[in-house]
Amino acid sequence: MLHGVWRLFRLTSPWPRLFLGLVARIVGARARVIGTPLRRDVVFVSNHQSWVDILVIAGTTGSAFVAKSDLRSVPLVGWLCTLNHTIFVSREDRLGIAAQIDQLRAALAQAWPVTLFPEGTTGDGTTLLPFKASLFEVLDTPPTGVMVQPIRIDYGDAMSDLAWLGDEPGQVNATRVLRRSGSFPTILHFCEPFDPATFDGRKAIAAEARRRIETR
Repeated sequence: MLHGVWRLFRLTSPWPRLFLGLVARIVGARARVIGTPLRRDVVFVSNHQSWVDILVIAGTTGSAFVAKSDLRSVPLVGWLCTLNHTIFVSREDRLGIAAQIDQLRAALAQAWPVTLFPEGTTGDGTTLLPFKASLFEVLDTPPTGVMVQPIRIDYGDAMSDLAWLGDEPGQVNATRVLRRSGSFPTILHFCEPFDPATFDGRKAIAAEARRRIETR
C-alpha cells in the first residue's frame, strides 16, 4: 500500500529497496559496504555468483537490474527480482538486444541506478568470467552525466553454498539457499567510479570495469 502511494505521486519509492534488503537478511546475508556507492546517474557493473546478489545490491542501492531470463521463472525469486525494475535478458536472444538497450536508457532517464552483470551468467566466486561487451551498448555514447561504478561481491566461505552453477535448476538452487542455516558476511566493494565517455567504446568500457573488479 505504501509503495502504491509513492507511485501514485510519481515519487521514487523506498519500499522495494527496504523490502529486498530485509529479504537479504532473512536469507542470511549481512552486508558490509566498502567504498561509497553513487546514488543516481550510475551504472553499477558487478560480478555475479547468485540470485542473492540482486537482494544485497538492491537493499544497499535501490538499483534496477539487468539479469538473465532464467530468474523470471523461479518461484519467489522471480517475483522479488521484478520489484526493482529488473530487465530480463536471454543470452540466446541476440535480436532482442535493441529492446533491452531501450529499457536500460529508460531506466537511466528515471535517475535509477542500474546494475549490469556482464559475465552473462553466475560464476563460482573464484574466477571472473569474460565480460560480454554487448551489454555495454547503452554506454556507447553514454547518457550525459552517467558514471560507471564497478562492484565486487564477496561471500567468503559461504560462496560454495550460494553459487548457482551449471545446469542446476533455478528452483532447486533457490530451495537449497533458503534452507541454508545461519548468516554469512557479504562484502560489497564499491570501486572508484569512472566516466565512460572518456573510453573508446563499449569494449574499452567493459575492459576497464573488469580490470577494477579484478584488482579489488
